[in-house]
Amino acid sequence: MKNLLRSVLTLAVCIGLLSAKAQVPVLSSNNAATPVIFLDFDGHTVVGTGWNYDGPIYCAPAGLSSTQMTIIFNRVAEDYRPFTVNVTTDSTKFLAAPLNRRVRVILTTTWEWYGATGGVSYPGTFNDGDDMPCFVFASLFSGGADIINRPKNIAEAASHEVGHTLGLYHQALYDNNCVRVTEYYGGQGSGEIGWAPIMGVGYYQNLTVWHNGPNPYGCTNYQSDLSIITNTDAFSTNGISFRTDDHSGSFATPTVANFVSNIFNVNGIIENNTDQDLVRFTVPANGGRFVLNAVPYNVGTGNAGSNLDLQITLYNDAQAQLNVYNPGTLLSSVIDTILNPGNYYLKTEGRGNIYAPNYASLGSYSLQGQLTPGNPLPLRVLKLNGQVNGDNHQLNWIIEADEQVTQLVLEVSTDGRNFNPVTQTSNDARAYTYRPVAASAALYRINVTFDNGRQYYSNIVTLRKTGAVQKPQLVNNIVSNGAAGITSPGTFGYQLFDLSGKTVAKGQLTNGFNTISTGNLTNGMYLIRFTGGADQWTEKLVLQ
Repeated sequence: MKNLLRSVLTLAVCIGLLSAKAQVPVLSSNNAATPVIFLDFDGHTVVGTGWNYDGPIYCAPAGLSSTQMTIIFNRVAEDYRPFTVNVTTDSTKFLAAPLNRRVRVILTTTWEWYGATGGVSYPGTFNDGDDMPCFVFASLFSGGADIINRPKNIAEAASHEVGHTLGLYHQALYDNNCVRVTEYYGGQGSGEIGWAPIMGVGYYQNLTVWHNGPNPYGCTNYQSDLSIITNTDAFSTNGISFRTDDHSGSFATPTVANFVSNIFNVNGIIENNTDQDLVRFTVPANGGRFVLNAVPYNVGTGNAGSNLDLQITLYNDAQAQLNVYNPGTLLSSVIDTILNPGNYYLKTEGRGNIYAPNYASLGSYSLQGQLTPGNPLPLRVLKLNGQVNGDNHQLNWIIEADEQVTQLVLEVSTDGRNFNPVTQTSNDARAYTYRPVAASAALYRINVTFDNGRQYYSNIVTLRKTGAVQKPQLVNNIVSNGAAGITSPGTFGYQLFDLSGKTVAKGQLTNGFNTISTGNLTNGMYLIRFTGGADQWTEKLVLQ
């Protein structure tokens, strides 16, 4: 992917070729939106543009199967799902859009005219009104005929190049001395929640999202991708905004989910990082076992192609919080619990994780609730509590029931979905302490069976390693050697203010030990603010 400087542009005319190798599926993500991103797979001739410094450019088709094109469309559509823009493969939608509210992405095997790179675009051309296209050179991506890996990389390139046309530059990475390490930030982590910014390089991570970080033109030049795309940045006029909220976040006006054959389904979109969607459901007389599967949109196993790390909170009718469900290593969430008759609420929101900030955990999701009704419950209370004491995890629980316990198992999980036994205690035990082998977060629940044969699960409790730091910390609040030392558990932004509120330094922290130069500042008191997603922490700093 290459970022070009904008030049004088003229009208772009693209004429469809007839050599497409597969039928292009006709797909659109948001027909109600005026702005259009057109994924053009079937080949075109480009004339009369800033690209045509050596005559017409004859672009062959993308050379992809219909299945591969569908995967690419779905991935790009999800990247732009929070916004009022229609991602489409339908040329009639593109041609019907205003000239200054559209872009054509030519996905082609023809790359020789430009050179061996993933794609290319001019920044800020989406709203120019001259139909300047951008390009993704599909034949240069590895994966051969693989229907998953190759389409992922092509889709990453397509979303990235469109981002440039919307006014975005690259998301870069700098070291602690403000020296640029790379123009393309590759993110961090691994597995399902391994993260990278779309405007960096997202080929090697599962969770690729928009980002707020420094661009290649300086470690203090922060680029808020969401602000630029949605016109809240002073220099952006794309005509794109966040979608209208589809589910209220108020307890007074929640979406009502009704069980049909003991199942309900709700679909939604987290449009921005303050969006919270509330759903109310009713457990009928006799209560029962309630299982909720909360799944972000995906194109395959491991929530491939998802942009949303889901967090679900369960409330009772009094709006009291019962539990929070957010597995540490998964983007999806699961509730498996026993509920008495009454009304309950589910709050759905996007959250960051140990690798990714909360900034742009956005996208679409589905909720499926299933109730297994029971007879009048012998169980009145089943509640698990836990705490960390040194290297030990201490757990205790309360069981109030009419029936006798016949089996009691403490279970643990690292992903919130797959639980394994820690120990089977005596039936009258109400506490257990042990030292876990793994240092990662552990999720616990009680699995209890009564003498009538019925089985129940408790709430889930998450315990983390003692002393685990979840935010940056100053090594010392008093600095006398011209450099402030900071330990950070991940990637966080920082701003240093004097007492008048003026910003005197800002940048980004990486995982581990960081230093901030203070040698050019006068002695006195300052405030340093750390930012991670929607969370902020402020501490005092004295220079002497």
